[in-house]
Amino acid sequence: MKRQVLRAALLSSLSVALLLTSCVPAWGSGVPAPTVESIPLVEPVPATATPFQPEGYVPPPTATSVTDTPAIPPSATPVPQPSRTPTRTATRGPDSLWVAPTVPLSLRSTLLAQGMPAAVSAAAATIRFDLYDPQASFPNLYATWVYALVAPFPTVADGVTAEVLRQAWSGAQVGPFAGRPLLMDESTLAAFTARWGAPGAGAVRSVPAGQLLATAWAERPAWAIVPFEDLEPRWKVLAIDGQSPIREGFDQASYPLTITFAFQAPNNPHFSLSLPATNRDRSKMTILVMTGVTALVRATAYRMERRGLLYPGEAVRDVLVSADLTHISNEIPFAEGCPFPNPDSTSLVFCSDPRYIALLEDVGTDVVELTGNHFQDHGSAATLMTIDMYEARDWPYYGGGRDLADSMEAALLEHNGNKIAFIGCNPVGPEYAWAAEGRPGAAPCNDYAWMTAEIARLDAQGYLVVATMQYNEYYISTPPSNQVRDFTRLAQAGADIVSGSQAHFPQAFAFDGDSFIHYGLGNLFFDQMNTPVPGTKREFIDRHILYDGRLISTEVLTYMLEDYSRPRPMTEMERLQLLETIFEASGW
Repeated sequence: MKRQVLRAALLSSLSVALLLTSCVPAWGSGVPAPTVESIPLVEPVPATATPFQPEGYVPPPTATSVTDTPAIPPSATPVPQPSRTPTRTATRGPDSLWVAPTVPLSLRSTLLAQGMPAAVSAAAATIRFDLYDPQASFPNLYATWVYALVAPFPTVADGVTAEVLRQAWSGAQVGPFAGRPLLMDESTLAAFTARWGAPGAGAVRSVPAGQLLATAWAERPAWAIVPFEDLEPRWKVLAIDGQSPIREGFDQASYPLTITFAFQAPNNPHFSLSLPATNRDRSKMTILVMTGVTALVRATAYRMERRGLLYPGEAVRDVLVSADLTHISNEIPFAEGCPFPNPDSTSLVFCSDPRYIALLEDVGTDVVELTGNHFQDHGSAATLMTIDMYEARDWPYYGGGRDLADSMEAALLEHNGNKIAFIGCNPVGPEYAWAAEGRPGAAPCNDYAWMTAEIARLDAQGYLVVATMQYNEYYISTPPSNQVRDFTRLAQAGADIVSGSQAHFPQAFAFDGDSFIHYGLGNLFFDQMNTPVPGTKREFIDRHILYDGRLISTEVLTYMLEDYSRPRPMTEMERLQLLETIFEASGW
């Protein structure tokens, strides 16, 4: 299909240090050994102190950089070397592997699946795999495992300090989860007990890994620690001292929930086992930002003329630009000769001056949604010119097009190995806004049959599907039953994300299976200052985290519209009030 693009990741103001970005090759007979040229060893450096490092703690080898530049290039390829066969004595039996109870389940499975016999105990094993020990471990065969502090999605708290986490581990009742035990599975508990010491009475509760999420939701408010690979959309990732493993610029060196595991084999330095370098590889991650209504008309356009074309985006630009992919739903066509904006106009026939596209450029637009019911307000010539302007900037579009067939086609993108398909439609019209044979416009939903079939097809091809709609406008937080029905059918067809692009008023969330549904994000750039009802000033931006072919997390960001044009981050109290309102509307 057409409109396939590839976009490199963007860097933000923070940074991250990945120790390795590919599996460490196996050692042993017939297996190429790493060389300095192919896989340089990382020299030990002093670790950044955290409240959890016990006295005398010696850190494992770590990268010296705290940027997103990995210590080893992803393209590094081992250079074939002569096979190395370990020296064996007559009294020694075959190799056996003991994996410590501290090792997370996914890493344990990776190791045991390689066929080496499992030892019954550490003492009986020729090779052991456990927490990194500077006195016994191989310095160049280790795995850096990132864990996440999480809570059920409808949690208002966004994070804690490292000091609060330390005190909570010791049994003190502090912070937003005071009196609530930290939930974790047995391997996580064993790992952090070895790292931090035994937890205080009642501070921690072990729950089987497969029951953690359900237990936390049933016992809200609740919090937990899980390996990064166990993240899923129903978890909310909590920051620690502002650091979060789902954010750009994550600084692994200062993050307290990172543990290094390594091989120990004092009598057998040449064995054949491979090891993933990490469970959080930035080269497998895509940060996708979804936004609500953009309509550069009336008072918004007037402010742009008076204060500068980039004025509306000044307080939100960094969030949009720092994403790997930024979605904009622009409902209004650009038109030559568009009248100078009148902030008091009551007309609902809209257009934007072509110069205003500078704002969309400045906020880092990557994909444009065309489902808006004003897309044909100035006729086919303006609609086609608008599409030409997007194509000139290599911005894929979807949900509308040059004719009916074009409007129904998904926009296909690939980033960091994640295949993403955007598809959208407009079920409400008016009829002149819909594309038809030989006429541009928004894609009509009709009975949704074509859209659900296309979603299923794209899902079967391995795409993460983002389905959006220009639905009926409801100035309420709780979606009506018909909206729930129609959004749910897209999720059940295979859409990973279902997002309402129509809403001028922020609406509720829902989950259906592994799919995330947001019925309406509210406006992004539009002049509704609590009109026609109070609450239209409030806005959501959804930051979705895609990793290794699946949606693993969604971070909801909250903004307040000012000066009829300019969203700014909400205050802590404003955010608290909005989240509590929307979580209640979601039935949580």
